Amino acid sequence: MANIGLYIELKDGSFKKSNRELLSLARKGGHAVHAVVFCADVQPFLEEMQGVQSVIQVTGADLAYQPERYARTLAKVIEEYKLEAFLGIYSAQGKDLFPRLAALLKAGLVNDCLAVDLEKRQAVKPVYSGKLLAEYQVEGERALFTVRPNVIPVEPAAGGTPQVKSMTLDAGEAKARIVEVIQSASRKIDLTEAEVIVSGGRAMKAKENFSILEDLAQVLNAGVGASRAAVDAGFATSDMQVGQTGKVVNPKLYIACGISGAIQHFVGMKTSKIIVAVNKDPEAPIFKKADYGIVGDLFTVVPLLKEELKKALG
Repeated sequence: MANIGLYIELKDGSFKKSNRELLSLARKGGHAVHAVVFCADVQPFLEEMQGVQSVIQVTGADLAYQPERYARTLAKVIEEYKLEAFLGIYSAQGKDLFPRLAALLKAGLVNDCLAVDLEKRQAVKPVYSGKLLAEYQVEGERALFTVRPNVIPVEPAAGGTPQVKSMTLDAGEAKARIVEVIQSASRKIDLTEAEVIVSGGRAMKAKENFSILEDLAQVLNAGVGASRAAVDAGFATSDMQVGQTGKVVNPKLYIACGISGAIQHFVGMKTSKIIVAVNKDPEAPIFKKADYGIVGDLFTVVPLLKEELKKALG
């Protein structure tokens, strides 16, 4: 049995869905699990974290995310609780925080894991733009992993309410600090956690035409994404970009509308469980990668698809 730690990531004070995947992974095998949360009030999150041994609440005067202070605090937790493995979400914050933490601890880190074996300290992750899967073995006293959202089956929380322990945020000097976080103008579903995504490419022709995809997304409670070509053309904002230079997503259903299927886009969504392509070019590369394809004009197909789904979903 190992001592396992989890970094529980909050977004705007809310419990991120992907934390449930980390909890499900860590609870397997009867490990002693310690979850770390930076928050002023941990009570609203305790029900989500049933079955872990302890919840370590980090408090302080200013709990806004500052990578150096967070990393130093987590390093103290890991050393004090003698944690052998430490897990986090492969998110924007996770990609920023965990390399700093690995450097402080001189520990091995595997990012963007699709599977993790905590007993053997092994992980599987995509390499070469997703063309291959590589297995990594972490040696040394500690192992750090970040896990891609939507790859670990979520199991219901079981066990009693965890013991709450406290630690104070390291408030020492930082070489750099985050001054401001500018939120997207509209409250969109986080694409990295979305179970369904509807994306548009250059064939959308104009920014206004993305309303067609938004209407379909509303029916499916989906996020709306875009290819780099659509973003570069000004049809969509950069936070919507899916692909090698955008976000890596892993939904249950990915609907690609007017997207050719270039490798740069495909590597960002290739692990989607089901891929549906809508394109009027029957030779578009996306059809070779899709589970289902519709050859037709997206401006005709998407509204019809929306109406049929509305009927099917009641």
